[in-house]
Amino acid sequence: MKVLVIGSGGREHALTHFISRDPVVTEVHAAPGNPGMELNADIHPLDDITDADAIIALAKEFAIDLVVIGPEAPLVAGVADRVREAGFACFGPSEAASQLEGSKAFAKDVMAAAGVPTAESRTCRTLDEVEAAMEEFGAPYVIKEDGLANGKGVLVTKDKSAALEHAKGRETVVVEEFLDGPEVSLFVVTDGTRAVAFPPAQDYKRVGDGDTGPNTGGMGAYTPLPWAPDDLVETVTDTIVTPTLEEMKKRDAEFQGLLYVGLALTAKGPKVIEFNARFGDPETQAVLTLNATPLAQLLHAAANGDLSEYRELEQYPGAAVAVVMAANGYPEEPTTGSRIAENQFSSGSVKIFHCGTARDEEERLISASGRVMCAVGRGGSLKFSRNMVYATLRSFWLTDLFWRHDIAENAVLGQVEVPRS
Repeated sequence: MKVLVIGSGGREHALTHFISRDPVVTEVHAAPGNPGMELNADIHPLDDITDADAIIALAKEFAIDLVVIGPEAPLVAGVADRVREAGFACFGPSEAASQLEGSKAFAKDVMAAAGVPTAESRTCRTLDEVEAAMEEFGAPYVIKEDGLANGKGVLVTKDKSAALEHAKGRETVVVEEFLDGPEVSLFVVTDGTRAVAFPPAQDYKRVGDGDTGPNTGGMGAYTPLPWAPDDLVETVTDTIVTPTLEEMKKRDAEFQGLLYVGLALTAKGPKVIEFNARFGDPETQAVLTLNATPLAQLLHAAANGDLSEYRELEQYPGAAVAVVMAANGYPEEPTTGSRIAENQFSSGSVKIFHCGTARDEEERLISASGRVMCAVGRGGSLKFSRNMVYATLRSFWLTDLFWRHDIAENAVLGQVEVPRS
């Protein structure tokens, strides 16, 4: 099987790495890729990841058997539809189905129709409407930009003026009630009808230790969750995933691909915070590290509409902890262009995934965006994996980069509690 992965971040590096390990895969191509993918894939330039014609041209040139679209922007733009129309199997939902991520208001409407448990919300188009909804729900205020915002369109705050400022200038925002309880990310591979889930993970959106500072695209993640209910995946599948897939079919928007279910585990059970139409970052790096199911074959089966051979996904024992190394100043004004010595990333026990790196005119590795790299440790326990990844990070010589120091700490200390009714 020949596979083409679209994207250039840590999620796509993880996808290319683990797809390349599938025994049926003979070639992996990535566009536009990043320097970290060079070991596992042939890299091809792609100026615009929403350029369906360029992606189809690559698929034709290399006789690709499966196209895997990593980021949300090309999915919402309908690239998966165009790739399928050109005759190629494509893992990624259609433009219509991707509106589950592309529009918070659309997702809320789907959930209401399907009876999916989620936060009460109001879709607002004026500041007066926003203020009225905030008064209705009370603090903490949850303000979400309706469209795509690269993981940074959500503000949760007790500061009323900050909430209104976040909403100002946006055409449509969704104001929600605050859901109390730990957050969980669940990745579900679906062929439109059937669905199989990876073990749940938890990610860290705030930039600073102790969940301080602004939201980011994600500063770290871990899996599995020792504190989560044993029947969590079954419950979410029955009450959220299946009803959502059925409702999408009713709307002629069958969802085939990766359904990311962002959850809050409340006293009344799991409730949806958000849906995404693709793998999350950096949870993907942790989740795929523990996955023992041949990845390309799984994604190919979903893309072809037949997951009948998959009842559940095989997992390696133990745990995985992912820690993002970000550029100083991230997320507001990240410092880029700093040199990174590649020869220090030789540890076999910790895998480094590139998120935002590039090569300068002398082919030296440099930082190129806010999130630069992600270190993932896998071991027999969450504590061991966490200690291993942080020990490795301390051994690196890195300038102009920082990371959170508390990824998975509360879980290791047994301090994560699920509210009970």
